[in-house]
Amino acid sequence: MAREIDEAWIDDAIDRYKRVEDLRAEFDKAVAAHQVSVHSPDQSIEVVVTAAGDIVDVRVRGGLDRRDAAEFSRQLKAVVTSATEAARWAREKLHAEVFGSFRSLEGF
Repeated sequence: MAREIDEAWIDDAIDRYKRVEDLRAEFDKAVAAHQVSVHSPDQSIEVVVTAAGDIVDVRVRGGLDRRDAAEFSRQLKAVVTSATEAARWAREKLHAEVFGSFRSLEGF
């Protein structure tokens, strides 16, 4: 028994694929451009990170000559960890904004 091909369903599937590709490109662009700034617990180090997780800038407040190396390392690790979490959070937020209105495949 031959199966009938629903041309409308195929056209809809192609349109949905193109829309997903467009949304994906929009998402990738937004993730690369969106930046989040985080600070170490003692506010001495600031890290700027994109939603993609790329560190764009690191700023240290105050001089380095009188800092305890072990404490500076702890602060640096804390701010980099926070930057990683901030990038993840920003990606999720952008994903919801970009793909949130895309209708589900349920019912197909």
